[in-house]
Amino acid sequence: MKVLPNIQTPHDLRLIKKELLPTLCQELRETILATASKNGGHLGSSLGAVELITALHYVFNTPEDQIVFDTGHQAYAHKLLTGRQKKFSTIRTKGGLSGFPKRKESPYDAFGVGHASTAISAALGLAIARDQRKQNHKVIALVGDGCLTGGMAYEAMQNAGLLRTDLLVILNDNQMFISQRVGALGKALTKLLATKYVQLAEEKATNFLKRFDELGNNAAKLAKRARSILFPGTLFEEMGFRYFGPVNGNDLAALLEVLETIKDIKGPVILHTVTKKGKGYEPAELNPTKFHGVGIFDVDTGDMLGKSNTVTFTKAFSNALVKLAEKDPSIAAITAAMPEGTGLDAFRDKFPSRYFDVGIAEEHAATFAAGLAAGGVKPVVALYSTFAQRCYDQILHDICLQNLPVVFALDRSGIVGEDGPTHHGVFDISFLRSIPNLIMAAPADENELQHLLKTAFEAKAPFVLRYPRGAGFGVALDEELKKLPIGKGRWMKKGKDATILAIGNRVHPAVEAAALLKEHGIDCGVIDMRFVKPLDTCVIEEAIGTSPRLFTVEDNMLAGGFGSAVAEYLADQKSSVQLTRLGIGDEFVEHGKSALLYDQLGISVQKIAETILQQTK
Repeated sequence: MKVLPNIQTPHDLRLIKKELLPTLCQELRETILATASKNGGHLGSSLGAVELITALHYVFNTPEDQIVFDTGHQAYAHKLLTGRQKKFSTIRTKGGLSGFPKRKESPYDAFGVGHASTAISAALGLAIARDQRKQNHKVIALVGDGCLTGGMAYEAMQNAGLLRTDLLVILNDNQMFISQRVGALGKALTKLLATKYVQLAEEKATNFLKRFDELGNNAAKLAKRARSILFPGTLFEEMGFRYFGPVNGNDLAALLEVLETIKDIKGPVILHTVTKKGKGYEPAELNPTKFHGVGIFDVDTGDMLGKSNTVTFTKAFSNALVKLAEKDPSIAAITAAMPEGTGLDAFRDKFPSRYFDVGIAEEHAATFAAGLAAGGVKPVVALYSTFAQRCYDQILHDICLQNLPVVFALDRSGIVGEDGPTHHGVFDISFLRSIPNLIMAAPADENELQHLLKTAFEAKAPFVLRYPRGAGFGVALDEELKKLPIGKGRWMKKGKDATILAIGNRVHPAVEAAALLKEHGIDCGVIDMRFVKPLDTCVIEEAIGTSPRLFTVEDNMLAGGFGSAVAEYLADQKSSVQLTRLGIGDEFVEHGKSALLYDQLGISVQKIAETILQQTK
């Protein structure tokens, strides 16, 4: 008999016998695996955290007790245990469950997440709000070890240590280098130090020693250092946390025991657990990087399905960067814990001394690049567009103000599909366009991308290159890379009835839309603008002289976007030409297949054509 169908809420979970929990965890894994193979998603981290999430809901009284996830890509078991089993098959599909915790989706999602290193800050805020409202529930932050590479996590910890409120931080560590610490000795010592008698004795001994001026204080410090020989928690304890662990985060019995023991300890507490990423599914265990975020795949073989043979934008960037770096030893590459996702793995493997992974620290990545540039190196910082939001000040203050030649390669710009509003890269044009000294370009296709990358390195100025997720448009790639004229677009075709000024991955759809319009007797031109900044005002004037109506199309917010740049220019020139801007309105775009979202937003081939047809009849 299946256990999972009987668990509609954590209350149901807490009613079952502990002996059934391993069976439940196996069923959770089977459900996650079956759904992720059809919908894609974050598989490895969710499989690894099954026991940990189950134990948390078993021990704590959720949703009164609040769990805050960091990034949230490990939360699939959480969704299954909190009343969302029936809708779980819809995860990451349009109108279905989000792939991340989301406050409006469930009362069990205490805080909405999607970006890393935020959980401790949010949990501390919830804990202080609890204190001020004179409530007494528990607040738990579940943080992956990768998220602790981000400085925000340490800012939160030092503040929590200062405030001394009750807060449990669970460090979910899936790194293998400390796996040898998870054994009988580690479990025994953790259990011993978690008992109230030992805690009280340690506190009394420390207070006693501190009474004896400098000698006593030194003895107390020495005792603390002796404790840290067996426990790798010195840093956390120095920040005001009581540290316990590491414990095996895939051992339910050990987890339940230690959570029950420490849940009522006062003040900030950190529990260090070690889990196996991809646990229970051999292909994911053997290749956790490949199975971190997946598309659809064959469960039996682990083979990815539905892959296009067309070169992706990421691959085109990767190949071009390696080609340029082979000829120019001053080129260096920086990423924030995303070498495979950004395509820098090929550069890393070929030029390890010129490759820098700074961890989840986008702010540092930007200023580090500024320092490299000031020292004569040519750095490229490869980030997802959504994560570039995190280093706005560094781009403005440390790079552009000093006019340093740093190249930003913003992958996943525009709509990214199933990952949803936390990951859509639809704000970069808007928040970067106003910065002086900055050049910003968006290639129409994978071939133009490689030429613009060469252009970026030769510009000797801050340069942002934004390009989308996924397959390119199947255009042939030139063997030789060439520098393109900065601030100059190109005509794709001319038309007397209307002209589309298109940027980035909306150029080829605009060309297709123009072909559809021709069938309706509308002669529509298309310009690949290439550059958001500087704007090619000469080609805009040509378009005004060619046709009476202009249309801009972009996969960015309309507010402050590319179309706004064109509108500003026309307003300054007191032009009477009719302009319609197509892009994303004042909304956060939900998750779904990119093609469906483009259509919903009015920037698919068909919708572009329909809008122009309506306005030119």
